[in-house]
Amino acid sequence: MMANAVTTPPPLLSVQDLKVRFGSKKVVQGVSFDLHAGEKLALVGESGSGKTITALSLLRLVADAHISGNAMLDGRNLLSLPERDMRAIRGGDVAMIFQEPMTALNPLMPVGTQVAEVLQLKQALSKQQAWAQAVELLATTGIPDPQRRAQSYPHQLSGGQRQRAMIAMALASSPKLLLADEPTTALDVTLRMQILQLLGDLQRQTGMAILLITHDLHLVRRFADRAAVMEHGMLVEQGPVAQLFDHPQHPYTHKLLHSQPERAVLPANPKAKPVVQAQKLRVGYPAPLPGLKGWFKKGEFVAVQGADVCLREGQTLGVVGESGSGKSTLAQAILGLLPSQGALQIAGKSWQQPAMRNTPANQALRQAVQVVFQDPFSSLSPRMTVEEIVGEGLRVHAPDVTEVGRREQVLSVLLSVGLSEEQFPGLLQRYPHEFSGGQRQRLAVARALILRPRILVLDEPTSALDVTIQKQVLGLLQRLQRELGLSYVLITHDMDVIRAMAHEVLVMKNGEVVEQGAVDAVLNQPQHPYTQQLVHATL
Repeated sequence: MMANAVTTPPPLLSVQDLKVRFGSKKVVQGVSFDLHAGEKLALVGESGSGKTITALSLLRLVADAHISGNAMLDGRNLLSLPERDMRAIRGGDVAMIFQEPMTALNPLMPVGTQVAEVLQLKQALSKQQAWAQAVELLATTGIPDPQRRAQSYPHQLSGGQRQRAMIAMALASSPKLLLADEPTTALDVTLRMQILQLLGDLQRQTGMAILLITHDLHLVRRFADRAAVMEHGMLVEQGPVAQLFDHPQHPYTHKLLHSQPERAVLPANPKAKPVVQAQKLRVGYPAPLPGLKGWFKKGEFVAVQGADVCLREGQTLGVVGESGSGKSTLAQAILGLLPSQGALQIAGKSWQQPAMRNTPANQALRQAVQVVFQDPFSSLSPRMTVEEIVGEGLRVHAPDVTEVGRREQVLSVLLSVGLSEEQFPGLLQRYPHEFSGGQRQRLAVARALILRPRILVLDEPTSALDVTIQKQVLGLLQRLQRELGLSYVLITHDMDVIRAMAHEVLVMKNGEVVEQGAVDAVLNQPQHPYTQQLVHATL
């Protein structure tokens, strides 16, 4: 008697020939993939590849789009169901976690109320039952003191806690399929691993399938069972993660896998002149005291305590740590944007306290130290042209320069960061929205360089960029450092960026420096348990 053949269960979701266009512009072109119950599939690609539009199209959440093809979920085509049926599926059989919880959560409602609202709507629970289950869901996601935190508003939670609240909302209806759109992009490296572990545990407990949308290859390797790679709206390759990483077939997959930052910096010179020096630096904020004491005096929250810093000419100091560790506060003190205590010298001079005062001495120092922010789209004024953005510093610090002279300097610094009139006709009169993310970051670098500073504070300069664009921007910063002798204070949670850029590393936790030293010593032989945790999270 022959043994019965093993039959493969049908996929939970089967997407066939999915096409999405806006007018005549095709953004998704014939995408097909299957996803089984209990499986984790990663949809990988750069910004503009169509991966998020693909996921949103499954729920028909893309406005003004023409969608065709099939997306079969348990035998029902999501693309042709009546809108009434789709409303039941959204947040029911299919739930979604969005990229930025601060914008996805309602700022006017406590997070517990927002989770309970889903339970009342999808499971017809009473208000009391929904609240009790909302607290349980928040506890399941690992939020401490869930009864109290359920009554907190989104702005009162940390980034990791907000993301956990989003996950609780998504799980409220016990979905069969979870769409996770860049769920860890805005989080620190250790929080990323916690959220990944949480999603993995919940997926195993509930048996749901997860479609993960991301450009983070480290995350894909650690989390997904299979990966599908998208480029220009097309699915160019898919398969098991191990096979895809070890034997990529498509040139674009190969390009993504080989877009890790490369180290191209000059060796550290221990005799180079220090340009930033701090001893026992302390930065505190006024804070209310509880009870009656708060009526009569203010308390203090110490954000940076006893930090010693030394940055030399032509070198990079990497500052790493989680949100709330004090690294951004340290940077603001160096920039003269926060008052500080202890010794702090910038290019041999001290800020006149309070540092925020715009005295002639402080204004001269501001020319020596400039900043490049994390997100170029929000840090560049959308109402100013390229010429106005890049030349703004000259208007303040060099008002005697003529308009013709200012324009020549603007064109020169734009050329130094790889932007020219030949590439972009009418470059000076363009606006930020006319450029890609990497090009906008080049504009931000040009704006800082036009004053010929000696020090650049780089606040997560590549975290908002795709891996290939990140590599280009880091290459630009490395070249400028070699050619101009710039010194960088690099704030990041990406250890690959630290390995590529930094000469010295300073590790911060809860406002204190827990470890510092040469980059190879700190990352290859970390001594402090917290540093070991950070390094391990990126391996």
